[in-house]
Amino acid sequence: MLRQVIHRGLQSFFYKLGLFVSRHPVFFLTVPAVLTIIFGFSLLNRFQPDTDLESLVAPSHSLAKIERSLASSLFSLDQSKSQLYSDLHTPGRYGRVILLSKPGGNILHQADVILQIHRAVLEMKVNYKGYNYTFSHLCVLRNQDKKCVLDDIISVLEDLRQAALSNKTTARVQVSYPNTKLKDGRSSFIGHQLGGVMEVPNSKDQRVKSARAIQITYYLQTYGSATQDLIGEKWESEFCKLMHKMQLDHQDLQLYSLASFSLWKDFHQTSLLARGKILVSLMLILLTATLSSSMKDCLRSKPFLGLLGVLTICISSVTAAGIFFITDGKYNSTLLGIPFFAMGHGTKGVFELLSGWRRTRENLPFKDRVADAYSDVMVSYTMTSSLYFIAFGMGASPFTNIEAVKVFCQNMCVSILLNYFYIFSFFGSCLVFAGQLEQNRYHSIFCCKIPSAEYLDRKPVWFQTMMNDGHQHTSHHETNPYQHHFIQHFLREHYNEWITNIYVKPFVVILYLIYASFSFMGCLQINDGANIINLLASESPSVSYALIQQKYFSNYSPVIGFYIYEPLEYWNGTVQEDLKTLSQGFNTVSWIEQYYQFLRVGNISATNKSDFISILQSSFLKKPEFQHFKNDIIFSKAGDENNIIASRLYLVARTSENTQREAVELLEKLRPLSLIQSIKFIVFNPTFVFMDHYGLSVTMPVLISGFGILLVLILTFFLVIHPLGNFWLILSVTSIELGVLGLMTLWNVDMDCISILCLIYTLNFAIDHCAPLLYTFVLATEHTRTQCIKNSLQEHGTAILQNVSSFLIGLVPLLFVPSNLTFTLFKCLLLAGSCTLLHCFVILPVFLTFFPPSKKHHKKKKRAKRKEREEIECIEIQENPDHVTAV
Repeated sequence: MLRQVIHRGLQSFFYKLGLFVSRHPVFFLTVPAVLTIIFGFSLLNRFQPDTDLESLVAPSHSLAKIERSLASSLFSLDQSKSQLYSDLHTPGRYGRVILLSKPGGNILHQADVILQIHRAVLEMKVNYKGYNYTFSHLCVLRNQDKKCVLDDIISVLEDLRQAALSNKTTARVQVSYPNTKLKDGRSSFIGHQLGGVMEVPNSKDQRVKSARAIQITYYLQTYGSATQDLIGEKWESEFCKLMHKMQLDHQDLQLYSLASFSLWKDFHQTSLLARGKILVSLMLILLTATLSSSMKDCLRSKPFLGLLGVLTICISSVTAAGIFFITDGKYNSTLLGIPFFAMGHGTKGVFELLSGWRRTRENLPFKDRVADAYSDVMVSYTMTSSLYFIAFGMGASPFTNIEAVKVFCQNMCVSILLNYFYIFSFFGSCLVFAGQLEQNRYHSIFCCKIPSAEYLDRKPVWFQTMMNDGHQHTSHHETNPYQHHFIQHFLREHYNEWITNIYVKPFVVILYLIYASFSFMGCLQINDGANIINLLASESPSVSYALIQQKYFSNYSPVIGFYIYEPLEYWNGTVQEDLKTLSQGFNTVSWIEQYYQFLRVGNISATNKSDFISILQSSFLKKPEFQHFKNDIIFSKAGDENNIIASRLYLVARTSENTQREAVELLEKLRPLSLIQSIKFIVFNPTFVFMDHYGLSVTMPVLISGFGILLVLILTFFLVIHPLGNFWLILSVTSIELGVLGLMTLWNVDMDCISILCLIYTLNFAIDHCAPLLYTFVLATEHTRTQCIKNSLQEHGTAILQNVSSFLIGLVPLLFVPSNLTFTLFKCLLLAGSCTLLHCFVILPVFLTFFPPSKKHHKKKKRAKRKEREEIECIEIQENPDHVTAV
């Protein structure tokens, strides 16, 4: 009883709303247009891109950020950039270049050419306010001699060049890998500076026979001042230009350059590349909507309503964007998905209102017909819009740990609200004017009065075709002239009979089993998409650089900083064993290891605190080859006694080409050890900020949104018209969501912020299209389930097919945008639309004929009513036998 009262109350409310809109169409047409103009100007004036890529795609709250703050408080990260090597996430300003020799070549034989390029970088000048700045003015300085921090591979190349000039063979300059001995006696790790290495067979010291690539990084200072940052940005820009020029001058080498702004620039490049394609997509959607809303009947055809429906969604999206920028929002490329998401939901409401208009009686005044259409459609559209708002509202909640996802969901919530408002106001007014033209018998395209049938009969065939209002179809045999719409005609006359055929059903069941199998197989192979190149333009310099880097420099993980942040008894044998255990399996760059070796070689005993620290300060750190370790130890003095209060060392693990995944595994193994070991330490690398619990952070929004929708559907079980409608809706949405998730994994789509947003959208897109179909089916009172599903498809199939076809055709231009981000968007949305279409037109029409709700009680009720009616008629005939004679 309560369900019926709520449903009738909502229908009555929307009927009155439809009447109100139909009586004031100019007002509801003007207000949305004025809002769009106001907020559209703010969009143009306040547009500003977001340049902080870390704040967008890295988890907002992570232990890695706390560890970074603690590590920075102990040792300056600006001074540590050269030691804390990171593939693409190096903090601050820098310029990096990979020099690659031709296949079969040895890059070490081209030391002279590489050093020429190196000198060109050092001599490159940047002009700012009349002053020229070179690398020496901007570089990070070493503490011991205040010289620029340079990669140790430069020293190796200089040794090789000097050997070549003195007629020595390069073989006499021994280069080992990954640790090599420099001319000043230092042992240096060059695993990230030398790539594609082939070692001398059976070499005990791992001597290098040849190498394909060299990577050199130029680190700039970061003081935090705007001027310094601007000069640094200019230097990076000139650096990239210089590398391009050097590539033209040195054809025997391949040069790949990268700067700190490259990632953001190539991330934003997607938006620039996609602008033209989005306009093409809009044109395709306009064309599809216009054609699918047309009929041969020039009176009842509504091509302009289809076109105006799409424009309604466009202007609502412009208004939403204006509101976003007025509230100090900053644009990022992930927001490219909003027009497609908004269009997919908004056009569904447009096409449902058109179908609702076609189901109204033609003999009613046009205002009543608009009210009837609102009463019929807006209840369902309000429910689906509410679920959209709940899903994306949960995604915008504080539980979401990825800022890009949170910003997207906030914008989507505003877009959904404005879509809803614009459809019942702006598009509703358009429907009123179109209905008035139809009632007054005006042509739906030319807006001229349609001539009478007698006048048309005297005109040529082409004129009759253009002015045909369907008068020959509206005989007493035709109750609804809108049945001649080509999609409705196809569904009624051909498709409904075919899909419910008993011989087709087994093949549909087999098809669903195949679909479920592939979906399940894909769900078992989900990968997190922490790799930043998934969001960049595919043909950008950053992606090219990352691929070459992964190919030649993935033998070793990023350098992990191992920070001991409490005083420790380094002279204690147990502590030394613990440190060895922790660093076991890693290639270490450690003052502790070098100091222990120094003590063993010199046969020096340092078994107590005073001897250990005294020899360390007075002897070990004074030697030129060990002076650089001063930066890795923090001493404190209490009276006459010195203490080591903190220190650091560096760990590097041997890895395969999948460096990022293995780096995450290293972090997950090392971090728990800091809680159970007696040595108090933290581990940090700039890459960890982007990858720390990324999988959990990125999947949390879709889990929360899915749980929110499930909870709402369960709580409204007894408030909707029929509980089985909600039950079937939950099953359908789950099947579609898991299908999209599994198939996109098999299509090599990782779980990044774009694919997660698409999964949230899939939940709502499935509800949008399945809900009207299912609720119409469970409420149908026909004799059989087959007849009920036929009526449901006939009633809602046209709108579903119109919307999904427009949506899928609109996605096609995304395929031609050379960007990984748009490829992901295209794949996920294509799967969402295809799986929804498959369920609405193939799977549900067959499965609903097997399972509840049963229609037998409706059949019994109809039989009882028919029998009662026949008895009444017999009684009337018996009482009035003359009536039969008269008839």
